[in-house]
Amino acid sequence: MSSSQYETYEAYGPNAYPPPPAPDGFDVHSAQTLVSGELGGTGAYGDTYAPAYEARGAVEGALPRQAGREVGEGAREEGVGAGVGRRGARRRRARYAERSDSTVRRLLPQALVVAFLAGGTTAFVAKDKAVELSVDGKPRTLHTFADDVTELLAQQGIDVGAHDVVAPAPGTALASGDEVAVRYGRPVRLTLDGTRREVWTTAHTVQGALDQLGVRAEGAYMSVSRSQPIGRAGLALDVRTERAVTVMADGRASTVRTNAATVREVVEEAGVTLRGEDTTSVPGDSFPRDGQTVTVLRVTGSEEVREEAIPFRVERRDDPSLFKGTEVVEQAGQPGVRRVTYALRTVNGVKQKPRKTDSEVVREPRTQVVRVGTKPLPTSVQGADGLNWHGLAACESGGRPNAVDPSGTYGGLYQFDTRTWHSLGGSGRPQDATAAEQTFRAKKLYVRRGASPWPHCGARLHG
Repeated sequence: MSSSQYETYEAYGPNAYPPPPAPDGFDVHSAQTLVSGELGGTGAYGDTYAPAYEARGAVEGALPRQAGREVGEGAREEGVGAGVGRRGARRRRARYAERSDSTVRRLLPQALVVAFLAGGTTAFVAKDKAVELSVDGKPRTLHTFADDVTELLAQQGIDVGAHDVVAPAPGTALASGDEVAVRYGRPVRLTLDGTRREVWTTAHTVQGALDQLGVRAEGAYMSVSRSQPIGRAGLALDVRTERAVTVMADGRASTVRTNAATVREVVEEAGVTLRGEDTTSVPGDSFPRDGQTVTVLRVTGSEEVREEAIPFRVERRDDPSLFKGTEVVEQAGQPGVRRVTYALRTVNGVKQKPRKTDSEVVREPRTQVVRVGTKPLPTSVQGADGLNWHGLAACESGGRPNAVDPSGTYGGLYQFDTRTWHSLGGSGRPQDATAAEQTFRAKKLYVRRGASPWPHCGARLHG
């Protein structure tokens, strides 16, 4: 090793400082060319700078170190080395400073490239994240530059809807090592204990859906197996949970636990047989509810046919040939006949109200036609007007136009019988006619027969 501080020099060729390794995807040669081009280089790491001492050595034919030694040694030998040595030292220091400055200028582009590559690698590594993504229970690990869950799902082409579940929630920031789970919703057309509705679940099996929905599956009837997988399209599921139902029959109560679909099935499970017209207190095809009591009704029945009268209609026709107050039945009415069928029932030994089941008209009723007089009734009858009719009426009926004797044979002011009344032109019953009409017809009777129709009170006519 030389004792001189300027003895050793580094080479300045293209391979003196090899470039550091670059991260994946980074074009080192492009970066080198870019930097060298901007700073005046001729190659990837080329350097056209030549140290000053090389130029001087070419002229002088010797290296500076060697030339300095010769001068110094000659001067010492000649006794003039002190001054010459100091001047040589100053020249060597100047050349060294110039060489150091040129070395810094040559190495600066390489340092910038190294710094750029190192910074890019650091940023690249910082953005990359290792994340575990699970979709419907199928996990996989992937690397992503996504900043949050929403970006990750978009990068992976995963669309989520209102019934899907994402954890953590969309928008949550991501860090390396995070786990993201996506579970798709599945529609289930559920009929639970007779009530139909559509629900959504993220479970993959029927049992998982029942657990999510809180449906008690023990002892329940299910239309599909509990292990049945549920696809994205969903499925239809009929569930009947176990219920306690009490059946009352023939004086005995029996409670059964059942998942039957109808009341009729529950009665059969209770060991009760329905015969004939037997029925239940609730419809047999209705859904049995938990805690419900069903009563079996033992029914016996028969039919009864009855004939019932149909009232006839009365038609009244005005007749100007008859005096007012006179009515004549031109056609007598006749009731019709209807045949009616009734169902008679006895429920648990108690007779029920008959129920009409059929009706048939056997004979139509005949209308009664009545002629009603419209001719003004005269009040005067020759030969009878001056008699004491008031006294006769007082004696016969107490002066009451509607009076009827105890036997029901005679009626009115003058106690006519119906046959005599009709012979005088009266209609209906005498006690139903007006007092004026009764007096008029009594006068007509007197003209015909005198006072003989009233053997006890006839003398009043002349008193």
